[in-house]
Amino acid sequence: MKKRIIIAAAVVAAAVVTGVFIVPRYTRPQTDPETSEPPVVQAVRPQRGHIEVSRSLIGSVEPSNLVNVIPMAAGEITAVHVNVGDYVTEGQLLCEIDTKQVEAARLQMEAAEIQLNDAETNLERMQVLYASGDIAAQAYEQVESAAKAAQIQYDSAKLAYDYQIEFSQVTASIAGRIESSSMEVHGMATQSSPLCVISGDGARTISFSVTEAMLDHVRAGEPVRVEKNGSTYEGTVTEVSTMVNSYTGLFDAKATLEEADALISGSTVRLYVTSQEADNALTLPVDAVYYDGGRPYVYTYQDGTVHEVPVETGISDDTDIEIVSGLTEDDLVIITWSPELYENAPAVLKEGEAE
Repeated sequence: MKKRIIIAAAVVAAAVVTGVFIVPRYTRPQTDPETSEPPVVQAVRPQRGHIEVSRSLIGSVEPSNLVNVIPMAAGEITAVHVNVGDYVTEGQLLCEIDTKQVEAARLQMEAAEIQLNDAETNLERMQVLYASGDIAAQAYEQVESAAKAAQIQYDSAKLAYDYQIEFSQVTASIAGRIESSSMEVHGMATQSSPLCVISGDGARTISFSVTEAMLDHVRAGEPVRVEKNGSTYEGTVTEVSTMVNSYTGLFDAKATLEEADALISGSTVRLYVTSQEADNALTLPVDAVYYDGGRPYVYTYQDGTVHEVPVETGISDDTDIEIVSGLTEDDLVIITWSPELYENAPAVLKEGEAE
């Protein structure tokens, strides 16, 4: 019996001793915040600069110079010299057409040439006779007039023949790329439908649409930036419609890009236009501005103390924000976040950053 009492007493004693060591682990007083080290902060001064906001839009690529090649005469296509995708130069032969009138024009020209030769030969003989006084002046003038008439008739016949040759040989009116073609050997060419479409090389036109709110910021002459497949192109707005497109409810606009041969006609691109901008604006990094219920404010540093300063903000881009009021260029604005930032909190400026 005594043995059980001794064991129980020993257990109680052990528990008491253990409690002595365990209880302080849970009842240790918290560190006094007043004795904690103040946070080390980084600060910058507001800078003057240009800031702009760009809107991202979708546009489609069109050639700035597009020509529909239409034959000047109907006929059967006898030869095709180009294919879709080929680059052609101005005046290059595209196809040949049998107009059924080339041969007739050639025969008329040859007949007129024979008459001209006869008239010139007769004139030469009459010149000799007239010089010797064997024929009267009136007779010589008649022969001379006949030679002139034969020359006119020949010139007219040759011109008609040249026209028929021109009609039968279709050439490119501009330099560029063949975008589409309906030309096939033994196919028929008509004056009612184009044989092919040529897009001029170099410049490209981007068609896009803008909202009514953007009309004040998208004007002719304003720059645009276009991106496609990792490449960037610079362009200029050339026209903005003042009438709403009834199908889209937006305003149609166009921009021109120079040296944009790599852009395929009909493809879709992303373009950026400036919707807002400010010159000589007081700016800060975006992350330096905090919000409380929609009210913007910043933390400034002065003589080892943090101050909460309300500000009025303007436009912002991905990195900077415009400060309209509340700060000057002499203020030091804290750009590092810490939970220990509040009005009149102590802080230490990071080494190397002078006040």
